Amino acid sequence: MRASFLGQLSISARPTDAVPLGGAIAFDGGYVRVGDRVGDRADVARHDGLVCIASGAANFPSGRSAEHGQGALWIDAYRAHGVLAAARARGRFSVVIIDTVARRVWAATDRFATYPVCLAPDEAGCRFADRADALAHERAELSPQGMFDYLFFHVVPAPLTIFEGVVRLEQGHYALWENGRLERDAWWKPEFAEPGSGNFDAAKREFLDLVRRGVEREAQGDRVGAFLSGGTDSSTVSGMLCEVLGRPARTYSIGFDAAGYDEMEYARIAAKCFGTDHHEYYVTPDDLLDGIPKVATHFDQPFGNSSAVPAWICATRAREDGVTKMLAGDGGDELFGGNVRYAKQRMFGLYDSVPPLLRSAALEPLLGLAPLQHVAIVRKGASYVEQARVPMPDRMQMYNMLIRLGTENVFAPDFLARVDQEEPFRAQREVWRAARGDALINHMLAYDWKYTLADNDLPKVIGTTQLAGVDAGFPLVTDELLEFSMTLPPEWKLKRFQLRWFFKEALRGFLPDEIIAKKKHGFGLPFGVWVCKHDGLKALAFDALESFKHRGVVRPGFIDTLLKEHLPAYPGYYGEMVWILMVMEFWLRSRVPEWHIR
Repeated sequence: MRASFLGQLSISARPTDAVPLGGAIAFDGGYVRVGDRVGDRADVARHDGLVCIASGAANFPSGRSAEHGQGALWIDAYRAHGVLAAARARGRFSVVIIDTVARRVWAATDRFATYPVCLAPDEAGCRFADRADALAHERAELSPQGMFDYLFFHVVPAPLTIFEGVVRLEQGHYALWENGRLERDAWWKPEFAEPGSGNFDAAKREFLDLVRRGVEREAQGDRVGAFLSGGTDSSTVSGMLCEVLGRPARTYSIGFDAAGYDEMEYARIAAKCFGTDHHEYYVTPDDLLDGIPKVATHFDQPFGNSSAVPAWICATRAREDGVTKMLAGDGGDELFGGNVRYAKQRMFGLYDSVPPLLRSAALEPLLGLAPLQHVAIVRKGASYVEQARVPMPDRMQMYNMLIRLGTENVFAPDFLARVDQEEPFRAQREVWRAARGDALINHMLAYDWKYTLADNDLPKVIGTTQLAGVDAGFPLVTDELLEFSMTLPPEWKLKRFQLRWFFKEALRGFLPDEIIAKKKHGFGLPFGVWVCKHDGLKALAFDALESFKHRGVVRPGFIDTLLKEHLPAYPGYYGEMVWILMVMEFWLRSRVPEWHIR
């Protein structure tokens, strides 16, 4: 996959070969060059010393009509508002503006970074692209920290990338390169109103109108379809799409012939309720043999979300039917409080209400007594206290696989010596502190807007639909719906321990009751189960891990134990570790096949 835009500002009189020449704009003492695919999915404008490369469809409350082009709109906004120009924009976008007079580069991306911007700054200039790998030199130097973070999160969260010297702009951020230095800052931060109560009927009407408008906007001008997993989010989008189109919408579902992984039943309930033109496909292990290498090597850096392959298969089936855009339901859980961990963390938060003296003088010593550890309720109580004493957001990593296994047992000593194991925790705390609000649920939502949506789920859908040859739309993560969600009472999102109370009640009567009551699942992949039973898939995974074993990242003995002992005993759990290591190996083979820790 080539970059859609690729360029650089160089403070030198002579061009270099760092960027393929698609168009050059010279100025006194330097030049700007833009890669040869600008115009495919980006708009370029130039005016009075400013060069703008804009992607997406930002709109502004005032100014010229969008008919003038995105680049012209952004130049106007930048002249009027400077580095905070993005705060005036709404919608999905990325923008890079090169000031050839002041010799600076300014870049920004939207509230969920759905249009990525990557930058490689140095003293002599700043290169930029929408893909991190487009900025890597032929002999790319990989970042041990980026690799560690990938294995920690299963993706590489922004601003890090897998490449040394390349950063990816975080959601709702801008970057300014000037005088050889790159500075990044947020142009938008979550700010929650947190009223104690509200008018439910009025809020319901506004919510349904915003969802309908979001679907209508995303469905314009395309042969559109929708992912339908059978959950509340995808069912809502699919049902609204039928209303907006005035005819049965094309919906696509993926199933798995494995106990505990298939929820096609609920997709069928939604399809029947709304009368969609429904399409189903059951993924097989043989599909993964074809899909894993393609999907793993498509992304610009290692990307370990195991539902990416089913999403790609689903989008590919839609494209074969002539669909040019797929609408996804991502965002409903994260805007309105739908993930199980929200209720779990509220339970742990109750421990803070216990008087400190009672905790330290009675509960904790009692639960720590060795003679009582054989009593089940005491063991559960001790485990509860152990987790509850860990502050947020660190507590959400208590079940991280690397933490459970022990990093010293997983990683090779030479590799571990090159990384900062505390870096992921510091980064998470910064995100946690940046949210403006008091309620625990809102801090968890803002945390997930970065780590679940911007860094993981949205790139999964965007990347896999691109690979399939279709566009993606997200009606549930519009700016308007995001802002609406931040005005709701916290108890409407998590009512005691009931997940996303408002979302479900507002949709009662629109969605079938069975879907409102069901538990979240999605396109989960039974990879661990299949790799233990399917010879071809087992050979694919074992060969990849055998190669990765010699790259100096993990202990060879850990790989052996993982494949011979852990995976057969607990395939559902340890299959995820096999997956992320396998994906990294395929990605390395495609980019830097000889790479290993030196």
